[in-house]
Amino acid sequence: MHFDVAVSEITSTVNLPATGFLNPGTLLIIPNSLSQVTTTSSMKIIPDCELVYSPCAQSFNIEQYVSTKGGYLSTFHEPLSNVTITGAEGVKRMAFGSSINPRLLLTFIQYYTRWVMGQPNPDVDKSYPLGYQNPSFVGLYQQLRLLDRDLLAGYYGWRDGTLTVLTFPDGSTMRLDPTLNAGTVSLLYFFSKHLNYSDWLTALDPKTGFPALFSEMFDDPWVRAQETGPLFPPDMTQPPFILPFEVGALWAFTGGPHPAWEQESAFAALDFAPAADASGCVDSNAWVVAVAPGLIVRSGDGFVVLDLDRDGFEQTGWVVLYQHIATKDRISVNTLVNAGDHIGHPSCEGGTATGTNLHIARKYNGEWVSAGDQLPFVMSGWTAHAGIAAYKGTLTKGGQTITANQTGTAVSQIKRQAGE
Repeated sequence: MHFDVAVSEITSTVNLPATGFLNPGTLLIIPNSLSQVTTTSSMKIIPDCELVYSPCAQSFNIEQYVSTKGGYLSTFHEPLSNVTITGAEGVKRMAFGSSINPRLLLTFIQYYTRWVMGQPNPDVDKSYPLGYQNPSFVGLYQQLRLLDRDLLAGYYGWRDGTLTVLTFPDGSTMRLDPTLNAGTVSLLYFFSKHLNYSDWLTALDPKTGFPALFSEMFDDPWVRAQETGPLFPPDMTQPPFILPFEVGALWAFTGGPHPAWEQESAFAALDFAPAADASGCVDSNAWVVAVAPGLIVRSGDGFVVLDLDRDGFEQTGWVVLYQHIATKDRISVNTLVNAGDHIGHPSCEGGTATGTNLHIARKYNGEWVSAGDQLPFVMSGWTAHAGIAAYKGTLTKGGQTITANQTGTAVSQIKRQAGE
């Protein structure tokens, strides 16, 4: 899609796998369909590991950085739900939730407000500090939500091939150079939504624009990327997972591949709901279980995060996110678990939900891993397949097929069998 050619038009001197990843150095022969098309520059602005919350930032201390800089953000507070959070806490919540690199979020705050390294730009509207004039998203944290949506849309839109053209506010368009990386495209996409072409060029100038500010605040991002290596190794495979519920318990497959976080991120999540006598948000005694051995590194606000490499960092290796886990009986942080151990009960806690359910998604090195394409979500031998739209899709195992249905009909029912 990036090169505007069909898969059948791409050839190689070796056999290409139908799924998974290509080895570095694999020769691909691709027709030059874009030779007469004006595209963006091929210059890469930011590595992927500096866009997502990856190993490049696993040791970065958000609170310490903000405090050390001593700007307005270091004393900033705002209400969120029933609590008051600091500026650093807001950045941290957003970084962990969306898996967007906190260094990048802080750079955007500085770019628009000067709050990180100084006192407020007097022209900044504190209700809309990042410039999103949306009355439903007032305050820094809510503005960061909209920023993250744009960054996620750019990154994962490029990853899945749905984003190939930038559209500027004046309606003009430009094809993205096919050799760009997802991190760079995310920034190009963000600024194209807010600036026309000439201002877009100024914002992205590597010597005076946003990239220069990023390097000023956090040094050369390409050095960190070189130390970390690629986010996805070519031999990457999913470790064995079991279905996230107890053997013999009746559940329904209610959501095929759909966004893991906000509506713009990768279609990395699947939904399941326990059998119940009533619909809606009802208490459940059903147990959600660990899909693999690991360490619980986050638990609260409806979320549980399982770290499979047990190093204590969400930014490295395989990580499984569970959402809508009830407060009652929810597992504690720093608990080591085996596959099948209890995590908690499904609920409506932790985000918007129309009924008691479990939302489950995978990350690898901080990047959301799509549930239904090159590296499908497989649990107890059931393989996820994407449908024609979000939440559609199937699970298949041998000759069996279970179809996602949000109302939990018979075609969506599933049980984990003994030995799975």
